[in-house]
Amino acid sequence: MKNVIIIRYGELSTKGKNKKDFIRLLAKNIASSLKEFDDVTIKPSFDHTYIYYQNHLNEIIDILKDISGIHSFSLGYELELDYDEIKNDITKKVLEISHNYHTFKIFVKRANKTFPYNSDYITRELASIILKNSNLKVDVHHPSLEVKIEIRMENSYLYFQTINGAGGYPLGVGGKVIMMLSGGIDSPVASYLLMKRGVNIEAVHFASPPYTNSGVILKIKDLLSVLTRYQTRIKLHVVRFTEIQDAIYSCADESYAITLMRRMMYRLASKLAKKTHSLAIASGESIGQVASQTLDSLGVINEVTNLPIIRPLITYDKEEIIKISKRIKTYDISIRPYEDCCTIFTPKNPKTKPSLEKAKYYESLFNFEELIDKAISEEEIIYLNREEI
Repeated sequence: MKNVIIIRYGELSTKGKNKKDFIRLLAKNIASSLKEFDDVTIKPSFDHTYIYYQNHLNEIIDILKDISGIHSFSLGYELELDYDEIKNDITKKVLEISHNYHTFKIFVKRANKTFPYNSDYITRELASIILKNSNLKVDVHHPSLEVKIEIRMENSYLYFQTINGAGGYPLGVGGKVIMMLSGGIDSPVASYLLMKRGVNIEAVHFASPPYTNSGVILKIKDLLSVLTRYQTRIKLHVVRFTEIQDAIYSCADESYAITLMRRMMYRLASKLAKKTHSLAIASGESIGQVASQTLDSLGVINEVTNLPIIRPLITYDKEEIIKISKRIKTYDISIRPYEDCCTIFTPKNPKTKPSLEKAKYYESLFNFEELIDKAISEEEIIYLNREEI
């Protein structure tokens, strides 16, 4: 009898011919996340992935909860296919823990139809033994202990507890994006939702010293350190935005400042995406949350790039976003009082329905391409790894 964790796939079950590639990638991600444990063995199969372990169960559980692509997992034991051994092992395990419960119910799933005893026979015999040798009573509606047994082709399995996973797809199956990270509440949540759908991120932060405090960079690094729970290594591009902002404010009407800044940011992100072989740009924008996030504004901003723009939070309201940020433990970092370049330079009366023609006119008054190239050439690159948390 071996300790085993049974991983279930959820959405991966619908992937048809590509399913084996998804399973292979998920197993690779699990192995990478559990590499610190020498006693762990991972065995992927078409229906489940099995993790064998000796120690560190609580640590392993905490890690598995955050791995995208895992629908749920059960903590249990792998048994032989010999019925007498199955019967003895299961009754022994149930009796060992019976003092913690009052009632029980047995669930048997016989996927191996060649096994000589059917589910009903196994259920009745095991229940009879447990009733005779413990104080447990049967409760088929609300049992305090659920005894779950699966009879498969090569082995059988016993488990009592199932834990929900992150769901989604294995990280990396969706390619890579450039994620614009401001340091606020929204963009870390958007990053998490992308990772959950199997998308790797490279983050870019636009810094405006001396207008922004150096503490905002530490804040960004701390946010990304939390997010390495879901992606073990994250690359951060810190791009100096000061000269571009100064040029905007010297040439344009203040009401267009945010629109022009966002257009410049998307131009910078597009160049970084091409440089890093990323497939899209992502942000934490949500419809109507601020002036630059009205549909009119987003249309003008989008015009500067032909890359796909992914906005995971586009229909979320603030309370929903805050709820997720608290769950993934980025909220307390996000609300630290260090402002980013957009919040410091927010105009009093920003345009909610900016004109594309007017935006282009203001941009024609300064050489933004030269400033963008300079900013990219002077970027600072920082790597955040899970081990550094």
